Order: sequence, then structure tokens, then C-alpha cells
Amino acid sequence: MDQLINNMPEAHRCRSCGSTRSLPVIDLGLQPLANNLLRPEDLGKPEPRFPLAVFVCADCWLMQITDTVPPVDLFSDYIYFSSFSDAMLKHAKVAVEKHVTEKKLGKDSFVIEIASNDGYLLKNFVQAGVPCLGFEPAANIAEVARENGVETHCEFFGKETASALRNQKGRADLILGNNVFAHAPDTNDFVGGVAELLKPDGWVVFEFPYGVEMIEKVEFDTIYHEHVYYFTLTPLIPLFARHGMDIFHVERLPIHGGSLRLYACQKGAEAVRPTVKETLDTEQNLGVTGAAYYQRFSDQAAKVRSDLIAFLAEQKQAGKRVAAYGASAKGSTLLNFIGEAASSLEFIADRSTYKQGRLSPGLHIPIVSAAELAVRAPDFAVLLVWNFAEEVMSQQSAYRQDGGRFVIPLPELTIR
Repeated sequence: MDQLINNMPEAHRCRSCGSTRSLPVIDLGLQPLANNLLRPEDLGKPEPRFPLAVFVCADCWLMQITDTVPPVDLFSDYIYFSSFSDAMLKHAKVAVEKHVTEKKLGKDSFVIEIASNDGYLLKNFVQAGVPCLGFEPAANIAEVARENGVETHCEFFGKETASALRNQKGRADLILGNNVFAHAPDTNDFVGGVAELLKPDGWVVFEFPYGVEMIEKVEFDTIYHEHVYYFTLTPLIPLFARHGMDIFHVERLPIHGGSLRLYACQKGAEAVRPTVKETLDTEQNLGVTGAAYYQRFSDQAAKVRSDLIAFLAEQKQAGKRVAAYGASAKGSTLLNFIGEAASSLEFIADRSTYKQGRLSPGLHIPIVSAAELAVRAPDFAVLLVWNFAEEVMSQQSAYRQDGGRFVIPLPELTIR
């Protein structure tokens, strides 16, 4: 094993522990930026593509992409608004109620959310009378959050910004990060910034897609350049310990195809709950600290690809019309992995008014309003936002009642 690892043609340095002992997980080829939705007038401009591949560190077992894109190119102007998802709004409201109760937050508390988007979550703290502040690097989205009454700093988060905010406003009782932890290339700077801002008895609560779910359910489309990391719990214990913090509790969540909610604190501030050992034991039993666990993932993704290509070819030959639903980042990864075969999709329907009228990355499939799915009535719609399947199918009941059917592409192709 050691000889195989050390003799890899391309050894990659782990961004967490610094090891150069690595193993390949999956290679999705050259891909455009998943949220770079073009306007029709942009078609003549260059559309760069970047390698999209994942390796796992063979020392700390952290999965991460091989090549990063500077965050300023990814997030300074952004088109994902969390408020367009009813499921996300409900999830945020329930989470805030839970945090307020468990941490006993009130008017003298201070809550910080990193990557607070349009204020969809923090507005619940505002309504509860709990002082809060958001960090959101996308200027266009930060402005919307402010319009919604949520104080928002438009900047990237790290040790430097954390130190400045600590000097200005003091430390936080609660620091939240929903679907942002995996986005920060310098993960030591990110966690170090959190440690800098946290009160001695404060909590950190991060939510992120769980790497075990990604592997077990073949969710390779959650891989895109914004997601630098694909976390299991195993490599996070030493990462947080490196910055004087304990992970004291974890919860499994169904959202986004399976997420982990992680609770951390200053070292020794909380008793470590049984959920941590239970999750680590489960990961150990699954084999996350061995090469074999990752080797089958690429083969399973290849089968998803070939099955969807075959389906599209079959429908085209039969004269059936196929579109897609959800101009999501995961959809961009999937469609560009499929390649030319995906060009047969007539359009992509989406609820977000910020996406409508634009074109999908790479393949330039037109994006239309969600209402157009029932109006244009294709025979099939490939559900690119499978993580919100029940919500979408409920909203699109008219399309389904008229005979339209949704295609869920993974973990294996199913039609509903």
C-alpha cells in the first residue's frame, strides 16, 4: 500500500495536514464553473474549463479536489439564492429555533453566520430578537440580505477578518456555517478564524454534505469547483484539534442528499457526546481509512453516466422530448460529465428568476421559468435537483398529471 501511494504519478499535498501521500478518487474531466450561467450575449466570449478531480489524503483521509479556482472568481457575483427553495427556508427556520433553545440565546447573545447568502437563515434570529451578523462575499447577494434587514459584511471569512471583527464586536456565542465549510480552500485559516471569534463557552455549528453519503449513494454530481472538500468526520477531528477545538456532537440530516451537522467548541468546554465515537466507528467499519472504499466510486459514477446517455439516446430515437429541471451546480457537473449526449435536452426549468433567460455552463442549454415545464410539456424531465425531489414533484403536479415524468439519474436511473 505505502509503495503504491508514494509512487503515484501525481502526488497531491493535503490542504489540511500537509501530507503528500494521496490516492485518486474520481476524475470528472475538464469542466466549466458550475454556477457560471451565461447570458445569450456572452456566447462569443471565452468559457474556461478547469480539471475537476478528487483525491483522498492517505494520512488524514480528507477528500479534496486536485485543482482550485480562486474564490474571488467563484463567489464575488453569485446567482444562488437560498430563499428560492421552500425546503431550505423551512430547514433554516427549524434549525434556528433549535439553536436558540439549546444555546439559550437572547438579546445579549451574538450570532455569526459565514456565507449567510440572502439572509434566509439569519432573518429568523432577527425576528427572535437575537443580535446577529452575516459574512457574505457576493456583493449582489449581500445587498439583498441587507434589504431584508440582516446586517451583512461583504467579505471572505478567515483569520484576518475574524480578528478584525472580534476587535470591533467581540466574540460570538454561536458561529454557523451552512454549506460553506467545504468551499474554503485554506481550511486551516477558516477553522483558525472560527476559533479566534468563538467565546470560551461558544458553539460552532457547521452543516455540509456528508462524504459518506456521497460515496454510498454515488452522488458524484455534488463535486464541483466551489466544493474543495468532501468531508467525513474522521479527518475533521485532527483539523479542529489543531486549532484548540473539540468536535463534541454530530447529527445526520437528510437535506442535500445526506448532510452532517457538526458541533464544535473550545477544547474542554463541552463533554464529547457518544454521537462522535459512534460516527467514527461507523466510518471505520465502512472503510473510510482504506483505499478500497474510494476505488469503486469512479466505476459507479461511470455506470450512472452510461445509463443516462443510453436513456437520452433511446428517447431521441423514439421521438420523445426530454428537458431537465433545476439549473443547479450539481446539474452542471452531471450534464458536462455526460457531454454531447446532454445537448438533446430542450431546456432546463428553474424557479430562480436570477437564472431564467441564461444558459447552462458548457452545454448552453436555455434556462426557463419553472412554469414552462407544464406549458411545454416534454415527455420526460431529468431532475437535476434530486435532493429536492419531493418539493419539485409537488410543485409540478400539473406537469405530472398531464403525463410528464421525472427522471432521477442517481444512484441509479429511475422514472417517477
